[in-house]
Amino acid sequence: MKAVFLDADTLGNDIDLAPIERITGDLVKHGKTAPNEVVGRIQGFDTVIVNKVVLSREHFEACPELTTIAVVATGTNNIDKEAAHDHGIRVLNVTNYGRSTVAQHTLALILALATRLLDYDRDVRAGRWGKSDMFCLMDHPIMELEGRTLGILGYGDLGKGVVERAKAFGMNILVGARPGQPASEVDGYPRLPLDELLPQVDVLSLHCLLTEDTRNLIGARELKMMKNDALLINTSRGGLVDEQALADALRSGEIGGAGFDVLTEEPPRNGNPLLADDIPNLILTPHSAWASREARQRIVDITARNLSAPV
Repeated sequence: MKAVFLDADTLGNDIDLAPIERITGDLVKHGKTAPNEVVGRIQGFDTVIVNKVVLSREHFEACPELTTIAVVATGTNNIDKEAAHDHGIRVLNVTNYGRSTVAQHTLALILALATRLLDYDRDVRAGRWGKSDMFCLMDHPIMELEGRTLGILGYGDLGKGVVERAKAFGMNILVGARPGQPASEVDGYPRLPLDELLPQVDVLSLHCLLTEDTRNLIGARELKMMKNDALLINTSRGGLVDEQALADALRSGEIGGAGFDVLTEEPPRNGNPLLADDIPNLILTPHSAWASREARQRIVDITARNLSAPV
């Protein structure tokens, strides 16, 4: 196996690539690869390992020896899968590696928003507590999670991990049906059409892959259907939500808050509606929910197993 890793830096420098190196032999590693460098770097290799580098039909046509693409992530939207199929190239991805860290991050966003943690921290640092005529500050309404309803849209490994942890806080669980998915019951939880789910939830957490069916799944119409104090959490894909509609809904008080680990463009070099400084009760993190060292090492281990599995 002749293998090249085009963007090894995306996994960090604190993980051990030895499991992949044992399978591939003399693995060639590049920290980053610009679009105009891709063809030159994959020619002569039968196996290409990528995280976010885009691989398209033109690359496959220029490299007829290519047989395998291993994506060190769950999402494969950076790969032209139709073209890969046409050229007999198998596309491997990694699933079930980030349940603990993504669920932990999701609950951290929910808890920070529900308790108004960042608002109270800013108040203390600004000296407002020291000037208070009472022993405490109560300027920001706190949501108690026990008895509240969590809606999960995308009830896979990550969604299930969030449900397990939310139940420890005494939350009630509803599951949403993605487009094309029938209403039913799963693990004893009702799976409801989106229009039925949204008015009932106090917290909506998204864990869907980004497809043409799920792009802008939550827009202005859907946000209007949610409770005024509801929280929207997205640790999945930025394109699931119309970001301008969300910014407007937060400013107008249509929903209570949002916590996002993902944006439509990453990094957001061209700006983003959610980066405005006048949006209340919004927490943004830089696509870091997946990035515990343990999870990144699991990605390496699973990729090695994928590459060693029989074709």
